[in-house]
Amino acid sequence: MADDKAPIGRRKFLKTASLAGVAALSARVAKAEEPTKAPEATPEPPSGATPVFSPDAPAESLVHPAKAMPDDVPAKRIRNLLKLEPDRRFGYARDSYQSALYVPPKALPKPFETGRPLGTALYFMVTPEKPVQLHRVQNDQLYHYYQGDPIEVLMLYESGTSELVVMGPNIVGSQLVQLFIPGGTFHTARITGNRRWFLGGVTAWPGVDPSRDVELGDAKALAVQYPEAAADLRDFPTPQEPPEPTKLEPEPEPCPEPRDPVASEQASDKEKGRPKPPSPSTQNPGSSQAR
Repeated sequence: MADDKAPIGRRKFLKTASLAGVAALSARVAKAEEPTKAPEATPEPPSGATPVFSPDAPAESLVHPAKAMPDDVPAKRIRNLLKLEPDRRFGYARDSYQSALYVPPKALPKPFETGRPLGTALYFMVTPEKPVQLHRVQNDQLYHYYQGDPIEVLMLYESGTSELVVMGPNIVGSQLVQLFIPGGTFHTARITGNRRWFLGGVTAWPGVDPSRDVELGDAKALAVQYPEAAADLRDFPTPQEPPEPTKLEPEPEPCPEPRDPVASEQASDKEKGRPKPPSPSTQNPGSSQAR
C-alpha cells in the first residue's frame, strides 16, 4: 500500500516545485522588462545659494560662474574674509589648523624633545609694505601658493649655500605652487608682479610652537656668512616693482593740405549764416534782360 502512494507523493512534489520555479522566473522576466528610470537630475540652486553636491551630478555643477574671483579684489578685503592679523614673521597670518594628536616629550629628537603637535597649518599674506621677515623655523615647512602676485623667496641653507626661487601661478614659467623649506633654513620673501598682494599657506611637521621654534635673523650677520647672497639680503625687504610700461613717442602731426581761398571764404560765410551774394559777372544774362 505504501509503495502505491509513494509515486503519487513524488509527483505532487515535482508539480509544486515546477509551479514555484515558473512563478519565480515570471517575476524576474517582468522585472527585467520594466523601463529603467533615469536618475533624477539635481536641481540647480537659486542664485546666491550654496550648491548641493550629488554623486550623479557633473563636477561643473559645483562651480558658480557668478562667484568667480575678480581680478581687482583689494588686499584688505582678503584679510577681512580670512581674518588675517599682522604677524611678526609674515605680513599677515592666521593659524588655520593644529593637529589634535600631540607627540609627547622625549618621543622626538632635539629640538622637539619637549613635545609638539603632530602638524600645524596657517594662511599668510605678503604685501609691498609687509614682506616675509628674515627668519628660520626649526620645523620642516611646505609653502603653498593660493592667489595673487608671485613672491620671490630667498633661502639660506644650513649647508652654507643659498637659493632664490619664485612662487606663483605661472607653472609653465617655472614658478612654484609648493615650496619645501627644510627646518633651520633662514628665509625671507617679497612681493613681485602687478596685483600687489600674495596669499599663501604653510604646513609644518611636527607642528610649530612659535615661542620655541621661530628665530628672527640678523641680515648683517647673515650677509657675512652668505657672501653670495649679501646683495639680496641688503635690498630684499624692498618689493620688486613691476616694469614701467613702454612710453610710445607721439606721432608727428600731418602737414595741413593747401586750402582754396575762395572755398574757405564761402565756408566761413555759411558758418556765419550769411550767404555771399553772387557777383555781377556770375548773374544769368537772361534774368537781367527780363528786368
